[in-house]
Amino acid sequence: MRKLAAVEEARAIMTEGMEWGVWRWLTEKKRVRMIADEARAALDELEMKVKAGWESEYKVAYNLFVGQEDAPKPGRRQANSKNKVDPSNADAKILAAVKRVMEADDEAYNAHEDAEEAFAEAERRMSTSMARDAARMALVAYDRHEEAIRKAEALARPK
Repeated sequence: MRKLAAVEEARAIMTEGMEWGVWRWLTEKKRVRMIADEARAALDELEMKVKAGWESEYKVAYNLFVGQEDAPKPGRRQANSKNKVDPSNADAKILAAVKRVMEADDEAYNAHEDAEEAFAEAERRMSTSMARDAARMALVAYDRHEEAIRKAEALARPK
């Protein structure tokens, strides 16, 4: 996976932010938010490009799993009923590979949401220590999202 400039910039600001005091967090929070949003958008865009390169059986299997979720996450598309397949007819290796990607996607999504919530709480309480923890959580979220993309890329490679 290629490194994304927006993600590298976000990593740098989050790492730097772990050393900031209250005043610096207060003056930089808008810039940090903008940079973090750009990084997440860049990762989401790369993820969509990678998955668009999958062969159709991987796409159908992924949509099968997305369609089975009880509460789909924002940004995830529901599978159309005509695209649903019977899991017993699908290749077990494809299903297993796609399930691993989907689980990695879910971990990345949850890590991003946890970091978002931690930043919101830190801002509400004006807590520097909570903002530092949120910055660490954001770094973990970037790592998890990149790992999920690497797993998706593995499915896009020709056999």
